[in-house]
Amino acid sequence: MSQILAGSTKAAPREFDSLPPFPGGETISVTIRLRRKNHLSKWADTTITQRQFTLRHGSERADVEAIKAFAAANRLTVERARLGHREAVLKGTAADMQKAFGVELRARRVGKEIRRVRSGHISVPKSLAEVITSVTGLDNRPFAKPHFRIAAHAAMEAAAGTAVAPAPAAAYTPAEIASFYNFPQNLDGTGQSIAILELGGGFRQEELTAYFQDLGIPAPSTTVVSFAGGGENNPGVNACDPFCRDAEVMLDLQVAGAVAPGAKLLVYFAADDSDQSFLSAFSAIIHDSVNKPNIVSISWGAPEKAATQQFREEFDQLLQSAAHLGITVCAATGDNASADYPPDDPEWDNEAHVDLPAASPWALACGGTRIATAGSAITREELWFDGPNDGAGGGISRFFPIPDFQRHLNIPSRLQPSGPAMRGIPDVCAVAAPSSGYKILCNGQKFPDPENGVAAMGGTSAVAPLWAGLIARINQSIGRPCGYINPTLYSIAATPGQKVFREIVSGSNGTYMAGPGWNPCAGLGSVDGTRLLEALKKRRRK
Repeated sequence: MSQILAGSTKAAPREFDSLPPFPGGETISVTIRLRRKNHLSKWADTTITQRQFTLRHGSERADVEAIKAFAAANRLTVERARLGHREAVLKGTAADMQKAFGVELRARRVGKEIRRVRSGHISVPKSLAEVITSVTGLDNRPFAKPHFRIAAHAAMEAAAGTAVAPAPAAAYTPAEIASFYNFPQNLDGTGQSIAILELGGGFRQEELTAYFQDLGIPAPSTTVVSFAGGGENNPGVNACDPFCRDAEVMLDLQVAGAVAPGAKLLVYFAADDSDQSFLSAFSAIIHDSVNKPNIVSISWGAPEKAATQQFREEFDQLLQSAAHLGITVCAATGDNASADYPPDDPEWDNEAHVDLPAASPWALACGGTRIATAGSAITREELWFDGPNDGAGGGISRFFPIPDFQRHLNIPSRLQPSGPAMRGIPDVCAVAAPSSGYKILCNGQKFPDPENGVAAMGGTSAVAPLWAGLIARINQSIGRPCGYINPTLYSIAATPGQKVFREIVSGSNGTYMAGPGWNPCAGLGSVDGTRLLEALKKRRRK
């Protein structure tokens, strides 16, 4: 007897009924994730090893054996099963998968690819309904998007006849931006490993080397980590455009590498941008017992509303696992302001939304600002907002309850005055506006290149690796990983007389207003990195 798998309902694209059936003879893989032996504590104030984690919080061997029996009964094979990952990957024909999980798959063209789509829920045997926490891969339509921006340069606008006295633009190297925020000096992240998750694109080592040489910074050690079910470093051949995924990869590597050139950069390429690949890549990162990353930068995401319940809960569980393993995860909040959807997205309901995975309380949600500078100092910092659906993401979650570290805040109701208190993002912020953006090199193209009408790069994609680099410097100085730093940051911010955070008090993201204290536009504010390190050391001595 079958039972609906809780949280598996997935909305179909509007044209679902007109799509052709997906070829039944094509071989596909799905990922099943299993329940834990023991639930994780809501506190992550102690760090455990990978082995301890597997023994205490991995899946039961009996549950894996039950999945193997289910696979055999449905003419499916088990590609791999790992207790620590709580993961079993099944392989079989699309026809057998549809029968096994009670779904109907249709074929949908996305660019040059044919993707699978489904509608409704997944069914599993009643005996497995409590064992299985999620099934991904039946539907592999694109899910997550990169969160970088390249602003239209004034020369480009003038050529198109749309220029209207644009504000003067500025661009900075990541090292200059680290200096603006007073990141602790004489530290380079030595001994730290920063994992960077990418859902496509690639980089060329010779171009990275040239970039860092131009900055006068030693090129960091950069390694592409191969993992089961992962993708490859696949850089394009043309100069970047605003939709080029190489731009995301290069922005992440060049920002993190410039801030922490002594750290090891570990790049994990997912097979594609589906929810299955996103989960698999992040799981590979946090359970990598060989490379042992202690910081993760994620510059990809999607509106939490667009995800299935099982995906939201599964990513949240993986983030919680990272916290218990002593890993700090920095996640961008998105570049579509409070909407978190592009204005032309047919799925947008004209309401405010927040981005996943930043929406999880276990992620350090990184929002964005715009700065003006004089010399080596920031003279003005305000929220980055260039108009509706264009600016730093932030707001109130509809799905994640408020964490303990935010309970003392005055967080606006998510829906109505009587609504329950929910998680607010971002937690922190830094410069992300393309008009005060980052100097980057990608596929032979320099950003900015004013003579050729090319602007600087920006987006909250830059803020996640910037903070990852800062955490690497801090870890190096204090001699141990910061791990799950969110509660500590809020505690520091609540300390009378603290001067660690610069509050962002001006600007709006479309729905919410910036203002004193934490706000759902810029979080706690931007950081003084040296003062943060001093505050952390002071707490450690107590």
